[in-house]
Amino acid sequence: MFSCVKPYEDQNYSALRRDCLRRKVLFEDPLFPATDDSLYYKGTPGPTVRWKRPKDICEDPRLFVDGISSHDLHQGQVGNCWFVAACSSLASRESLWQKVIPDWKEQEWDPEKPNAYAGIFHFHFWRFGEWVDVVIDDRLPTVNNQLIYCHSNSRNEFWCALVEKAYAKLAGCYQALDGGNTADALVDFTGGVSEPIDLTEGDFASDETKRNQLFERMLKVHSRGGLISASIKAVTAADMEARLACGLVKGHAYAVTDVRKVRLGHGLLAFFKSEKLDMIRLRNPWGEREWNGPWSDTSEEWQKVSKSEREKMGVTVQDDGEFWMTFEDVCRYFTDIIKCRLINTSYLSIHKTWEEARLHGAWTLHEDPRQNRSGGCINHKDTFFQNPQYIFDVKKPEDEVLICIQQRPKRSTRWEGKGENLAIGFDIYKVEENRQYRMHSLQHKAASSIYINSRSVFLRTDQPEGRYVIIPTTFEPGYTGEFLLRVFTDVPSNCRELRLDEPPHTCWSSLCGYPQLVTQVHVLGAAGLKDSPTGANSYVIIKCEGDKVRSAVQKGTSTPEYNVKGIFYRKKLSQPITVQVWNHRVLKDEFLGQVHLKADPDDLQALHTLHLRDRNSRQPSDLPGTVAVHILSSTSLMAV
Repeated sequence: MFSCVKPYEDQNYSALRRDCLRRKVLFEDPLFPATDDSLYYKGTPGPTVRWKRPKDICEDPRLFVDGISSHDLHQGQVGNCWFVAACSSLASRESLWQKVIPDWKEQEWDPEKPNAYAGIFHFHFWRFGEWVDVVIDDRLPTVNNQLIYCHSNSRNEFWCALVEKAYAKLAGCYQALDGGNTADALVDFTGGVSEPIDLTEGDFASDETKRNQLFERMLKVHSRGGLISASIKAVTAADMEARLACGLVKGHAYAVTDVRKVRLGHGLLAFFKSEKLDMIRLRNPWGEREWNGPWSDTSEEWQKVSKSEREKMGVTVQDDGEFWMTFEDVCRYFTDIIKCRLINTSYLSIHKTWEEARLHGAWTLHEDPRQNRSGGCINHKDTFFQNPQYIFDVKKPEDEVLICIQQRPKRSTRWEGKGENLAIGFDIYKVEENRQYRMHSLQHKAASSIYINSRSVFLRTDQPEGRYVIIPTTFEPGYTGEFLLRVFTDVPSNCRELRLDEPPHTCWSSLCGYPQLVTQVHVLGAAGLKDSPTGANSYVIIKCEGDKVRSAVQKGTSTPEYNVKGIFYRKKLSQPITVQVWNHRVLKDEFLGQVHLKADPDDLQALHTLHLRDRNSRQPSDLPGTVAVHILSSTSLMAV
């Protein structure tokens, strides 16, 4: 996975370290200097900052003191509780932090070999579809010999301050970390997919069924190594970091450090009674100020849990910022949860394996509407179909599909200030089974995401078998930017970009002809089919000039709903389109009848209900049943 880590800004850690050791100097990073440029966009607020190396701050500097733990971290002067919460989550997962902090044993200070220290560190972050290796020096900003940003409980432990410095370098400066987004940091630490959940809008506090389903999903994410955080929305500036009577803090990101069902009762009684409570353990990045409601550290509710169960849960009574709550209380007091699931694409795993399609795209401007790729959302009907379009297939009767679109982060610069995200989102349409060219008219909308100015937008949806088009857009037309589209399905989806508006003209077009007509055939269903004792197991085939589309089998009914579409670019206008109905059998499928469609663009009647006929070309006779077909034909090949 990390063989393809890309050096950030072409800085090679090993080469730089070797050079420093050879010259017997400590590394000074020219790309992220120890100056105000690395701290702020403009001006120098507050007291004078002195940049110091760890050896000048304390006597025995270490990367880790007594290992790594979510208790190590404390928020500094910048409003980056979101980053500290993400680090807390990271610290609780050994397999994850060892990816972010590579070669950590080699990067650790060695008091016995002081000459092997070069004042250089490197960290890995996942950015826009690839892992990058970020190099920094160890000069950290201090005031009165104290670290002013993220720091550890132990004065001589520096892993979190160094990770934060590398992350600030990636963002442009430390100030760029003010008021960021936990979801983004979780993705940058893992390469996973973040799913934000609005607890208030979903009414999880009062809807027990929805709450139980969400808890099970969180349990699954946590047990499979994912990261979770929770927060309480601050509506006004005064709300920000306001402490509620229950001890929780508004506008503040909490790391979820455990998710479990807790067994109530003592001894054998607990075992046989097996009453369990859905519980979540959270941590405040300030390292103090805890929840004081039911199941807080010293509350009497813990008497309902056996001593062995309490030990297993690691229940402590210190004011260390970590505490337990029932999931019902979490839904009552918190407003937002972010689940960052690790997407498992390894065939060697016992857990669910996803197939990932990863495509880079861009919203670009062009005078020619056919080449413009920045059309805005569906509100802008004239330009909506000018956006990039991506096609994928669901190949099972029904499948869970995860879709994530991430815009390239706007890098902060001292001159321009913080880069603002575009408001982005996407719509998904169910299209014809054989579509190969871009959509030009509205089809059935299968799902759509929210539109929001966050770095990434996520959607989880269940969809029936068929072909789909994703249209990622900015909310308003005319905005430009790059994006990464990730589509996860159970079986490969053959996801790809649709680039052509219509069939291309080739050197064969003059010989073989070029399409004169486009026809969309939508077979809705059938009625009165020849019945068997169990009902017909029927399917439909649409044929046109050598191209054909087949529906799924509709079992045990003489009135099936096929809801299948085909699109055909026709050269031989005299040739009709044929719709055949078949009965699926074990040995040989049985022909139930067919209809021929002229599909003339002058035919103003779109919906036709036609009697099935046999295949006798001279005098076809009627067979039992009718088929309902919706037809759209046009001489403009970009009409559908």
